[in-house]
Amino acid sequence: MSGKRVVVAMSGGVDSLMAAALLSEAGNQTSGVYLKLWKGPDQEKNIAALRDNCRRLAISLRILNLEEEFQELIIDYFCLEYNHGRTPNPCTICNQRIKFGLLFDRVMETGADYLATGHYARIESSGEGHHLLEGADPTKDQSYFLYRLGQRELKHLLFPLGSLHKSEVRQMAARRGLATDSPRESQDICFIPGNDYRQFLTGHITTKPGDITDTEGNVLGRHNGMALYTVGQRQGLGLSSKERLYVLKLDPNTNRVIVGTRNQLLGNRLNASRLSWIRGIPPQGTSKITAKIRYGSARAAARLYLEGNTAKVTFNKPQSAITPGQDVVFYQGSEVLGGGIIEVEGSKERDIQI
Repeated sequence: MSGKRVVVAMSGGVDSLMAAALLSEAGNQTSGVYLKLWKGPDQEKNIAALRDNCRRLAISLRILNLEEEFQELIIDYFCLEYNHGRTPNPCTICNQRIKFGLLFDRVMETGADYLATGHYARIESSGEGHHLLEGADPTKDQSYFLYRLGQRELKHLLFPLGSLHKSEVRQMAARRGLATDSPRESQDICFIPGNDYRQFLTGHITTKPGDITDTEGNVLGRHNGMALYTVGQRQGLGLSSKERLYVLKLDPNTNRVIVGTRNQLLGNRLNASRLSWIRGIPPQGTSKITAKIRYGSARAAARLYLEGNTAKVTFNKPQSAITPGQDVVFYQGSEVLGGGIIEVEGSKERDIQI
């Protein structure tokens, strides 16, 4: 592809820099856009370094301030979910609402042909539409975070790194003299310094102490706020026990943190709501799929059945720490079908709009 007008969402890291370099070198009219989403301590330093790299690539850079929108759509959502006993993934919502929502719309309004990013995922098109596939590098694949994309977005998106491995990208950047002060592989939450979400939450929501109980309701201790715990957590419970205990459930109705053994943490079923499908329509009947219940987990064989607006998933083998609020993403082969938000078993669909 060449001769197209492409805007690249640039963070200052090596991935988005190389995405811009590859597109420019292919003969496209390429420019960059940097999103100011929150007031990070090194933001201005990162912008200055990014400007230098853009000059090296001979592309222009626009700074777009979306701090107010990010606060309302992402940070407030993040805090609200924790306050209701769920563990959200703000990255998938940010992709939907900010990067491929507000930014995508503004880029398209300028008359650009495409918005590009440095995500490790692939897009393929056929007579049936546009397909989202895993990235070629299994250690860097980011298709999990992109399951809320639809046909409208995929038609105008480019992921230039999708067929590359991270090691190749680093080598290509070095050959071009592209320098970055962002060496970390950011699986952290961008707006939480040091990834200490508990400290962040205590500064943004009011926490209420309550009981820590076992599954029989016996009180084992006290907690300092349900929002400071997550399903699967073992450290920091402050309990004395002959066997290791893990958080099994957070009950916002009683403000209890319920703990149990590792075996009690296993489950082979989940319900998901707030569903999103890449092709715009869900699969019919019962489908054999693989599913990921968190970014860092492996895909697991399962069966998917839809009941109204709820996806019911049964895994072939038990999964550990199925966590309400996290995303479950459905695959067939390397293709992303879609996904949704894991719900507390038996709960009704939430009123939070995402």
